[in-house]
Amino acid sequence: MAGCGAAHQLHAENMNSIMYDKNSHYGGQTATNTYESGFTFDEGPHISFTKVERLQKRLAENVNFQYETLNTYVNNYWQGHWIKHPVQCNLYGLPTDLVVKIISDFIEAQNSGDQEINNYAEWLRAALGKTFAETFPMKYTVKYHTTTADNMSTDWLGPRLYRPTLEEVLRGSLSPTTADVHYVDNFRYPSRCGFVSYLHAFIKQTDLRLAHKLTKIDPKQKTLHFANGVIDTYDGLISSVPLPELVPMIVGVPADVLAAAQKLACTTAVVVNLGINRADILDASWTYFYDQDICFTRLSTPHLQSPNNVPPGTSSLQAEIYFSKKYRPFDHDPDKWIQPVINDLIRCGILRETDEILLKNTLVISYANVIFDLERSDALSVVHGYLDDIGIAYCGRYGEWGYLWTDESFFSGEKAAQKVLNLTK
Repeated sequence: MAGCGAAHQLHAENMNSIMYDKNSHYGGQTATNTYESGFTFDEGPHISFTKVERLQKRLAENVNFQYETLNTYVNNYWQGHWIKHPVQCNLYGLPTDLVVKIISDFIEAQNSGDQEINNYAEWLRAALGKTFAETFPMKYTVKYHTTTADNMSTDWLGPRLYRPTLEEVLRGSLSPTTADVHYVDNFRYPSRCGFVSYLHAFIKQTDLRLAHKLTKIDPKQKTLHFANGVIDTYDGLISSVPLPELVPMIVGVPADVLAAAQKLACTTAVVVNLGINRADILDASWTYFYDQDICFTRLSTPHLQSPNNVPPGTSSLQAEIYFSKKYRPFDHDPDKWIQPVINDLIRCGILRETDEILLKNTLVISYANVIFDLERSDALSVVHGYLDDIGIAYCGRYGEWGYLWTDESFFSGEKAAQKVLNLTK
């Protein structure tokens, strides 16, 4: 998506561009796989909820206005309880002693005055109270980010974690009906052929060259070297390659920059795709799972995004399990997680023992989510400063090394393209 944003901006400025992709298909993490069985799965859950009208319009045009508009329904699962999102506003039905303690701690936190916040754990306790923080988000942090909240900064939060008022907490503990306060209230998804459909028109605006895996960059000679033997020159260079892979490819990179790049951490996701011969599976767009003994962290429902993602009368689930080189190494055997996912889905009551599973496979996403650990900020400053010095523009989640949504990635590409245009004038 970031590369497409760059290509689109260059095209708008009447500049020719070449896009290199290491894969034999385009799309990166917005790629889509459709199987002979009739099931369609994206490479991890992807939706478009941008509020920027020009991008809304452009994406709609890219799919000939054939898209689904869905209301967002986010769910949570904890120890047998299904809880509307966000949990902090929907405590109704949870154990009484837990709810009382959560509210008591929340009030205490709100009356504690300004506190020095040094990490995400301190932010959670100050914003939501000790009991809630340690029961829900801090448990989820370990599953999703693979490290503890006290090892993370707060740079990534934005609107992602809702801070309720005391009235909202109290109402949500006394009533099963609460207002919707999730930052995504509705989203769009292409009616056919998955999320990658949004990219087709952008690809026509550039010279796409597939199966070009970058191996070396010489910034002085302005040359690119690829694993297939091709060597090309460039006038301006925009990269969405993950920084820990990009930096070692650069000829003459200083040792301190190389060391900084290796400090940047991210998760690897094992995605388990299941196609089920039953239509009435879950009604949530996605669900968060807090229990440490449930192997997956988040579960999404591709069949709800578009009815064309599945054959008639069936449904689909996509489960995510997270690892990281730095904190929870992956053993490189994704298929071993299929049966544990199925077992836990049965234990949660989502699947039945008698369900016929028509498709089951796995996908490994080597770069899933940037981990905002306490080493990130200083290391990133060193890496970005060096890339700026040698004239390589960076974009996307793994070029900016940030928590970018779909539209933010596209705009990141546009910004990088404009930066290159300014440098080459």
